[in-house]
Amino acid sequence: MDYGGTGEGSGGSGRGGHHDKKKRYHRHTALQIQILESTFKECPHPDEKTRMQLSRELDLAPRQIKFWFQNRRTQMKAHHERADNCALRVENDKIRCENIVIREALKNLVCPTCGGGPPIGEDCYFDEQKLRFENAQLKEELDRVSSIAAKYIGRPVLQLPPVQPFHMSTLDLSMASYASSRMPMMHGGPSLDLDLVTGSAVGSSSSNINLDHSMFQNPMVPLSDMDKSLMAGIATSAMEEFIRLVQNNEPLWLKTPKDAVETLNLESYKRVFPDRCDSFKNPNVRTEASRVSGVVTMNSLKLVDMFVDSIKWSELFPSIVSRARTIEVLSSGSLDSQSGYLQLMFEELQLLSPLVPTRQLYLLRFVQEIKQGLWAIVDVSYDLPQYNPYSHPRFKVRRLPSGCLIQDMPNGYSKVTWVEHMEVEDVTPINRLYRDFIYTGLAFGAKRWLACLQRACERTASLMTTSHDLGGVIPSSQGKRSMMKLSQRMMTNLCSSINPSNGHQWTSISGMSEFEVRAILYKSTDPGQPNGSVLSASTTIWLPISPQNVFDFFRDSRTRPQWDVLSNQNPVQEVANIAIGTHPGNCISVLRAYTPSQNNMLILQESSTDASGSLVAYCPVDLPAINIAMNGEDPSYIPLLPSGFIITTDGHHEMATKGGPSTATSDPTSDQATTSTGSLVTIIFQIQTNSLPSAKISQESLTTVNNLITNTVHQIKGSINASSTTT
Repeated sequence: MDYGGTGEGSGGSGRGGHHDKKKRYHRHTALQIQILESTFKECPHPDEKTRMQLSRELDLAPRQIKFWFQNRRTQMKAHHERADNCALRVENDKIRCENIVIREALKNLVCPTCGGGPPIGEDCYFDEQKLRFENAQLKEELDRVSSIAAKYIGRPVLQLPPVQPFHMSTLDLSMASYASSRMPMMHGGPSLDLDLVTGSAVGSSSSNINLDHSMFQNPMVPLSDMDKSLMAGIATSAMEEFIRLVQNNEPLWLKTPKDAVETLNLESYKRVFPDRCDSFKNPNVRTEASRVSGVVTMNSLKLVDMFVDSIKWSELFPSIVSRARTIEVLSSGSLDSQSGYLQLMFEELQLLSPLVPTRQLYLLRFVQEIKQGLWAIVDVSYDLPQYNPYSHPRFKVRRLPSGCLIQDMPNGYSKVTWVEHMEVEDVTPINRLYRDFIYTGLAFGAKRWLACLQRACERTASLMTTSHDLGGVIPSSQGKRSMMKLSQRMMTNLCSSINPSNGHQWTSISGMSEFEVRAILYKSTDPGQPNGSVLSASTTIWLPISPQNVFDFFRDSRTRPQWDVLSNQNPVQEVANIAIGTHPGNCISVLRAYTPSQNNMLILQESSTDASGSLVAYCPVDLPAINIAMNGEDPSYIPLLPSGFIITTDGHHEMATKGGPSTATSDPTSDQATTSTGSLVTIIFQIQTNSLPSAKISQESLTTVNNLITNTVHQIKGSINASSTTT
């Protein structure tokens, strides 16, 4: 750097007739600059004695030393003025935007009860006075900042072009509780950069609407710019809370003695997040909050891509997500990645039983790349009363900041930490069979989400393996892929039949048997399904054996004649097997039943199990259709009408471990408290009833499906009891 041009040349002369010549400047050496800089840090205004000492030490004229310090002070002053100017402009823009938002909120204030103008009452009066007081403070602050900034830019800041509130960084929106808090360090590493949706990313991104309008009773109402700003602020706040939930351990999270699942310590949560205390004032609201970590066989980029696509999201979790739709994309993220992606979406969550109502949620989903190979995805509820035809009268549910932290591992796998946090208000009692299973948080908790994700990723990874056939029946990898695609469609069909779309309701036909059987008639949307209506009937029973034993009983071809009424107790042979996971029970099978009347009929079956439960789906398929799939051809139009079993723990043991009220004995409706472990088994049968889409449930169809379920239940219980007696 060149400081202290003296105009004296290298020898310090430069007087007299040399004024008409171009001045020569002295370039200091690196050592001279280093010594001058170190002296400047200690004393920016050296006295004459110090300048003389530097002159002798550096072999420079005293005047050069003086000029160098003058120039250095001028440069530092200019640097500080530029920095102060930028900071003041940002602060001023923030205050202006907050002022605009407050004025708009007062202007559009609507009474939530009657829909009229600003409500009149004591609370409203004080709220309005508070807003007016804050607005006056903002104006005073704005004037102060404007006067200070005017010294640096030569004009009042108020003359700057207006800044729209939805064009600024969401970190500057003080719309949520934790938007201004500073993020802690992650495991001793660098602090997390949460400048999530900046610049014009939210305001200028094109609205990408992808809706099934049959989901809504009212037409879509466009989101205003202020709505988008509020959503961005809420998403940012949710991301910060989620990161803190991931980072903190005890006492915020308490480990359960049985497994690696952690539950939220509500007292500690209230201290860490005091602004959430309003949620605990309603005694009827219960909290479901859990955290779990595990490894999945997929890298972070593929996972993020599946999470932001509502269709892929539904396919990834068919047993949990019955429906998902993207309402609007508020920010599409950065150009080279999904970081900063923000969307408003509708999601319906299910437990695979008609006895448990679905949970419908409007969510903001926010994606952020914390650093390379580390992604955070957070969901948080966002109330949209005008789009809420699915509000269930039996409960109210709200998802607090939840989601997953995905970290790449060297082998192409990912470590996933899942946090699930919900508040649920049950208006009517939960069905007695599922009471403990739901109260323990197993039904919709983090353990179930992660287990389903691991199973889905294992299934995808199995496409790359070569061990796929039994006896050389499936000749190629294309045949394996086609068979897996066919079986996946069968599984999805079975899961969607529990809670079909378009508002269908279950009809109880329990009077026809000693246990409750429910039926529903719906129009199948499966492309391979013939036109007409499908009757789906279901019941849930309790069995006094572990879920693993029940799963082994159903998937074993040797025990199939004991419960499959369609096989007429004839032996069944497995002719092909495709492994779709590390567990031996995760597989696709092709079975042949030795029935003289149906030599051309095979059974396609898929069984899958994980830490959250098990599922066995099966469907009769004729031999030519199986050959199409095995030869690698497109199986999309092969008709499927699957039936199956969903198996979960009853939750009694987990409830007793947590010290809660268990209701388990040989009869799950008993009030005696024990810790016996049993299983809940949901049995589903589907039959084609009529080629007319508008057909209604006939008594003949109800009798047929009821007899089918009743006989199956009797055979299952008889076989289980006989096996238990033998053991």
